[in-house]
Amino acid sequence: MGLRYSEAFIEQALIKVYSRNGRTVKSVAEELSVNCHTVKNWMKRKAVSKVSVSATKEKRPQDWNAEQQLVALHETHGLSGEPLHAWCRENGLFAHHLTSWKTAFCADGKAAPGIREIRTLKDENEKLKRELVRKEKALAEAAALLILQKKFRALWEDEVK
Repeated sequence: MGLRYSEAFIEQALIKVYSRNGRTVKSVAEELSVNCHTVKNWMKRKAVSKVSVSATKEKRPQDWNAEQQLVALHETHGLSGEPLHAWCRENGLFAHHLTSWKTAFCADGKAAPGIREIRTLKDENEKLKRELVRKEKALAEAAALLILQKKFRALWEDEVK
């Protein structure tokens, strides 16, 4: 027999599915570590009217900015076990999200490059690629001219003799 989920978990899962903001049911199911077909069966069983969809839009862990992540880490500092998991459930997170955020903040003092730096690096990369293509074409043209020059000399020497 399969896993049995509590009614509270099913209700929270359905709230998350119905307020998924353009995400697929499959992605929400993967986030919850539940089979996609199980979630769809729950959706068939319980009508939307029975599920109290919260008025506030639920945020995915990817939607949290650095300041919000830091506040979350501060609030959960010192929590472990059930209190930590309860806090995570209230905020729609898992403990591993907090762990990954903490390692990101403590990563050797090197901050991740900002959007402008990434854009600058991408632009520089494209410029170098274009320059490389131009130089490869010029090299191919020079090689072709050398070959034609050799053939011309060989033909000219044959006619002179």
